[in-house]
Amino acid sequence: MGKFIVGVIIGILLVPAAFYVYVSLGLAPVATSAPPMPFERFFAKTALHAVLRREAPKTLSKTASDAVLLAGARVYTHNCVLCHGFPNQPESRVAKGMFPHPPQLFEPGHMVTNDPVGVTYWKVQHGIRLSGMPGFESSLTNDDLYAVSLLLANANHLPANVQQALAPPAPPAAPASATPGKKVAKAKAAKK
Repeated sequence: MGKFIVGVIIGILLVPAAFYVYVSLGLAPVATSAPPMPFERFFAKTALHAVLRREAPKTLSKTASDAVLLAGARVYTHNCVLCHGFPNQPESRVAKGMFPHPPQLFEPGHMVTNDPVGVTYWKVQHGIRLSGMPGFESSLTNDDLYAVSLLLANANHLPANVQQALAPPAPPAAPASATPGKKVAKAKAAKK
């Protein structure tokens, strides 16, 4: 019986020791372009879903009025668009280089319209470790957190004025002095 107990203890200690060797020898992927570690997605999602079941708010303090959705669009364009993108636009260069890849929240299949608003609220408030998703608890008000959460919950049927508020800004116009035709004309005039 003693040999069995010693074998169990060695077996239990062998797993963390092997993981330590794996990490300390630089075998664990750390680049954003590298594939995930074994069981990384399983552990991350399992832990996240358990916390969300326990901590995500079950009731709302706001309803999805046009004013709240417009406020949510302002919060989204100032805080979320760099990673999660504008509706109907290609993903940003930042999003392309992230791991895990941030969902483009206005694309079908990535919308969080089926998630309870409290789940989205919790994610925006606290962030998600090891995902690149920051927590906004100390930088946004409670009203802002609910507004952006309600915006995302209603992403598939937003009023026209809210959709317009989510349009990307027009690219800045080139200064008149920077246009190639005028530079050539100025150079020719200077030679005469």
